Amino acid sequence: MKKFIEKFQFITHDIPTLTHVEQAQTACSAGAKWLQYRCLTKDDAALLEDINQIAEICDDWGATLIVTDHVHLNGKADIQGFHMEDMDADFIKLRGELGEAITIGGSSNTLEGLLRLAAEGVDYAGFGPFSVTTTKPNQAALLGVSGYADAMQVLRDKEINLPVLAVGGVQLEDIEDLMATGVFGIAASAAINQAPDMEEAYIAFYNRIR
Repeated sequence: MKKFIEKFQFITHDIPTLTHVEQAQTACSAGAKWLQYRCLTKDDAALLEDINQIAEICDDWGATLIVTDHVHLNGKADIQGFHMEDMDADFIKLRGELGEAITIGGSSNTLEGLLRLAAEGVDYAGFGPFSVTTTKPNQAALLGVSGYADAMQVLRDKEINLPVLAVGGVQLEDIEDLMATGVFGIAASAAINQAPDMEEAYIAFYNRIR
């Protein structure tokens, strides 16, 4: 089942200045059509409280709600999909558990990981990190523009049609060069929710990606 995948995906994050619900409201008010709720610090009751509020916001604005990990919450709230950060996750098994209607995304730091995600039938992939990021620090090598260009060329050569989103430290001035590599889109968190004006930052990113 082919899914709608948005070219600009906003990811909420634990930050002291804005709750996840506030981030969702501001992003949707700015025109967000895809929101990924990423919270790895709360118990199920608190997660569902957030998710139910964010689901209402997304429903009001016509936005897709994706939840990072927490697949055990499937069916307990109005969630359209899940993004798995575990790069060793079995996506074939996960698809069997969640069904065809649920959108499934996966993360990768390498071309080999992208190829596995494509083979296991994810609907889209987050590929990074592009640059230095404090949102989700890891030890993976920074890809830079050339890393995306090389990976996208391999996917084209293999005729693999996988929507790949650049993620990890992407700034507004990076978007044009990244989109020129053939990536499908961009995912961002800190560049939006830690900007002086979050709504203005969201709109600037959205317009640049288009």
